[in-house]
Amino acid sequence: MGKLRIGTAGIPASTKPRSTANAVKRLAELGLRHMEIEFVRGVKMGESTAKEIRELAEKHDISLTVHAPYYVNLNSAEPEKIAASKDRIIQAARAGAWAGARSVTFHAAYYHDDDPAGVFIRVKEHMEEMLARLEEEGIDIRLSPETTGGPSQFGTLEELVRLGEEVPGVYPCVDFSHLFARSLGEYNSYEHFAGTLQLIRDKLGEQALKEMHIHLSGIEYGPKGEKRHLPLEETELKYEDVLRALIDFEAAGWLTCESPILEEDALILQGLYNELKNT
Repeated sequence: MGKLRIGTAGIPASTKPRSTANAVKRLAELGLRHMEIEFVRGVKMGESTAKEIRELAEKHDISLTVHAPYYVNLNSAEPEKIAASKDRIIQAARAGAWAGARSVTFHAAYYHDDDPAGVFIRVKEHMEEMLARLEEEGIDIRLSPETTGGPSQFGTLEELVRLGEEVPGVYPCVDFSHLFARSLGEYNSYEHFAGTLQLIRDKLGEQALKEMHIHLSGIEYGPKGEKRHLPLEETELKYEDVLRALIDFEAAGWLTCESPILEEDALILQGLYNELKNT
């Protein structure tokens, strides 16, 4: 792979007519190289459509990842909600694999009033079950739970790296914006970002840095962490230092920009990445 491929969370606003297939073509026109297919409201893509997107993505050299529905909680007190959560992740993984996506991300769980150590054990068990289901179906896609933006949610960097250590085939989706918001702005230096990448290298190996699933955008936070995504020009997050750390660690993979102004900020990130890489 060798290089970070940067693109948008879903269909660029300038895509006309608006469709995932046309989004692939639009990204190629813009010079962006990646798209995350957003199944956040539900998986509504059939096999034939997904395979059409796969052909287009291969033709235009656009890599793909997917985001599973938001309605996921692997630590629900209600067994039927856990079963439904796993089904939603599997559905997203299946459709993503049809489309040629390499990784599926999701917000794994909420702590509620439970001990985080116990939540980790439960999430781990459910991850192992989902991996077994994917293997049975022959679905070739990676499960990448996302670092989350608030203290009520399971998904610290340390939890997800440990999950990757204990469950082979699982890797964290590193949302640098969420790490910043969850820390109430404390996580915001080159040293922090480099420390994240060093932890991944130390615990999951060099290859984990070569196939990173990353989210990055501006973000606003409050006392409870993440509030909303912002355009890059409005954020306090030192996103240039994030890119510098990624370059210094020779990280590669897929970087999804979740900005409210999708392609505008994705192009800013790509331009800055190329500039830094060439200095």
